Amino acid sequence: MSTTLPNAQTAGPEPRFTGLVEAARALQPRTVALRRQVHRHPEQGLDLPATQAAIQHALSGLPVEVTTGTSSSSVTAVLRGGKPGPTVLLRGDMDALPLQEETGLAYASEIDGSMHACGHDTHVAMLASAARLLSSRRDALAGQVVFMFQPGEEGQHGARHMLDEGVLDAAGTPVEKAFALHITSTLQSGVVVSRPGPTMASADTFHITVKGRGGHGGMPHDAIDPVPPAAAMVGALQTMVARRVSVHQPAVITIGRLVAGTTTNIIPETALVEGTIRTLSEDTRALVHRELQQVVTHVAAAHGCTAEVEIVPGYPVTVNDDVVGPHVIDITAAALGSRWAAPMDDPLMGAEDFSYVLQRVPGAISFLGACPRGVELDRAEPNHSNRVLFDEAAMEHGVVVYTAFALDALR
Repeated sequence: MSTTLPNAQTAGPEPRFTGLVEAARALQPRTVALRRQVHRHPEQGLDLPATQAAIQHALSGLPVEVTTGTSSSSVTAVLRGGKPGPTVLLRGDMDALPLQEETGLAYASEIDGSMHACGHDTHVAMLASAARLLSSRRDALAGQVVFMFQPGEEGQHGARHMLDEGVLDAAGTPVEKAFALHITSTLQSGVVVSRPGPTMASADTFHITVKGRGGHGGMPHDAIDPVPPAAAMVGALQTMVARRVSVHQPAVITIGRLVAGTTTNIIPETALVEGTIRTLSEDTRALVHRELQQVVTHVAAAHGCTAEVEIVPGYPVTVNDDVVGPHVIDITAAALGSRWAAPMDDPLMGAEDFSYVLQRVPGAISFLGACPRGVELDRAEPNHSNRVLFDEAAMEHGVVVYTAFALDALR
């Protein structure tokens, strides 16, 4: 498999970015090697000692100040430029997912039930190579770069752990701008897309326990069956979204789990309904929370049952800065050529804990395409599939964009 992209430039880069593509290409073997090392040994959650060690080794010898987390296996590295100036933060997440890999890759996961199916291994590798590339240009930097290697993105609020431990003040001066890059298998390899405003959704989970009275399956009139109201809630909640939420404010409710009973001839006492809520504004998020409670309570009551509802808040809406978000497109075009930069048409209803950073600092999360060679975009296995593949050649562009973002911010 090729590890470089052809025709990276449609025209020469702007002078401030001269040589970045060539430098990233020279680093590509190192980038690929680190990615494959991390891919072979995926770790989940907040405790990632092997990944942490691999990052520390990759940064060894660079003129960066490295610290590690106390509540997680995070790594923070600070590069100080040759001139005074502001501080910019670059984030790469580190954790894997609970999946059994079925890609057939020679460097597939060696850990049963764990896989880098969201591409965080590529983020680690690209950010480490960006640190190396920026270190070679430190004299041109007017300010500091904080490299944020973050565990626990897949539901464990890892960014919040690092914020609580002071990652935004790691350089001694507050971070003024932040950037994260996320790889995706369903965009053309090497293309970077970005947008202003809401870019990824909030993500909350809900757990509904419908309570009735158990009994014999052949005599339902002597029981209060919780299954019909649980089933009715599936449709009622979709109707609620369609009729109570503005069509201009996207919201998604998905029932991912519906469980009741133990065998065929027993009416159970309880039924469990679980799912996720996704929205693109905090007002819509609060509305859906209220309406869900009301719908569930009344549907249960209509069937003679009661219901307990627990809504567990997850990540907030990821909101790109109105200036920084679209400026990523300009930076990408200036560093790589206009063919590799495009506006992101629509937000994603997936969620990101980089949202916590963007609540405090102007910045953006953008997306790097890595659709495998020879695969149509609509046939590519998506992120979070245990068969997902990423074109490693795209990482070259990721290294360039991370680096160009910092150079632009600290020129």
